[in-house]
Amino acid sequence: MKIKSPNVSHAYNKDSLKLIKDSAKDFALQYIKPYVMDWDESQHFPKEVLVKSGEYGFMGMLVPESYGGSGLGYHEYVASIVEISKIDPSIGLSIAAHNSLCTNHILKFGNESQKNKWLTGLATGKYIGAWGLTEPNTGSDASKMSSTAVKKGNKWVLNGTKNFITHGKSGDISVVVFRTGLVGEKNNSTAFVIEKGIRGLQSGKKENKLGMRASETAEMIFQDCIIDDSNRLGEVGEGFKQSMEILDGGRISIAALSLGIAKGAYEASLKYSNERIQFGKPISSFQAISFKLADMATEIEAAELLIKNASDKINNSESVTLESAMCKLFASELCVKVSNDAVQIFGGYGYIKDFPVEKYLRDSKLCTIGEGTSEIQKLVISRKILSK
Repeated sequence: MKIKSPNVSHAYNKDSLKLIKDSAKDFALQYIKPYVMDWDESQHFPKEVLVKSGEYGFMGMLVPESYGGSGLGYHEYVASIVEISKIDPSIGLSIAAHNSLCTNHILKFGNESQKNKWLTGLATGKYIGAWGLTEPNTGSDASKMSSTAVKKGNKWVLNGTKNFITHGKSGDISVVVFRTGLVGEKNNSTAFVIEKGIRGLQSGKKENKLGMRASETAEMIFQDCIIDDSNRLGEVGEGFKQSMEILDGGRISIAALSLGIAKGAYEASLKYSNERIQFGKPISSFQAISFKLADMATEIEAAELLIKNASDKINNSESVTLESAMCKLFASELCVKVSNDAVQIFGGYGYIKDFPVEKYLRDSKLCTIGEGTSEIQKLVISRKILSK
C-alpha cells in the first residue's frame, strides 16, 4: 500500500508518524533484511528494491501527489529514512539521495514542463535518480570545477567527469552541475537534467568502499555529450546557488540516515547486553556497559531533537542552513561513536560479520563525509553564528 500523509499541514503528528514508521519498517523487514549481508559482501546494488520501494511511495516522499508523489513533509520523510537505515544504511542512503538530491532539485527548480516530464517517473520508482556535483579535483571548492557546459545554438555540449556519484552507473535521470563561466568567479555553474542512454555519457569506475557497499557509487563521464536547452534547470549561472539549497535538505537526510544507524546499533547493544551473561549476570548490570548505553540513549535523543527542529523549519519554508548543518554534524559524528561503542559492548562478537554492529560501524563513517564533511559543517555553522 502506498504511503500518503494524512497530515496535510506537515506539522509534527505522532499518529501519522507511527503509520509511516510502521510502513517503512514492514517494507525493510520484508524486502531488505533477508539480503543485507549478501548485498554487502558482493557490493550488489539492488535496483529492484528501489523500484519496489517506489510502489510503496518511498521514492517520492517529498513530491506532491499531483506529480505522483506521497506528499509528505520532512518529519515523515525523516521517519522513513530512519526505519529503513536501521535495517540497512546502504538502502537508506540510496533512497535518501534519490529523494533529497535528484528528485528534490527538479521539484524545487524545474519548470512545469520539466516537472511533468520527470517527477512522476522518479516519484514512482520507474526512474532511479542521481545527482552530480563532486569531481576528482573539486569537492567542497565547487567553483573551480573542470566539467564544462558550452552553449551552441539551442544545445549544450557537456564535457568532464563527476565522481562519488550515488547511482552514477544505474541512475536513469541525473541532475548534474557544470561550469558555464570562468573558473573561480561567482555564478559560474548551471544545473542540467541528463537522461540515461544519451550519446556521450558513460559510467566510469564503480568505487570499492569501506561501507555502504550496497549503495552504488560511481563516476559519470561526459565526452561531447549534447543536450537540449530545455534540460537546463533554472537560469544560467544558478547551479551553485541551487546546489547549496538542495544540500540544506540533503544534510537533514544524512542526519536521518545517521540517526537510523545510531538507533540500530543502540538497540542491538541493548538487547545483547541483557542476554550476554558474564560472572553470573547480564553485562548490562556492569557500570562500564550501562554508562555506555546511557550515553547512547541521551545523545540519540539530542540528535532526534536537532533533526526535528530542522524539519520544522524546512517544512515552514524557513532558512535552514544553520540547523541542517548542526543536525548533520551532530548526528553523523554520533552514529560513528555509537557504532564504535556497540562493537565494544559486543566484544569479540562485535568484530565478526555474524553480528550486525560491525556493519553499522563501517557504514557510519560515510555520514561524516557525504553532503559535506564534518569540517565543512563547522565552517558553515561558524560563518552563520559569526554573521549574527
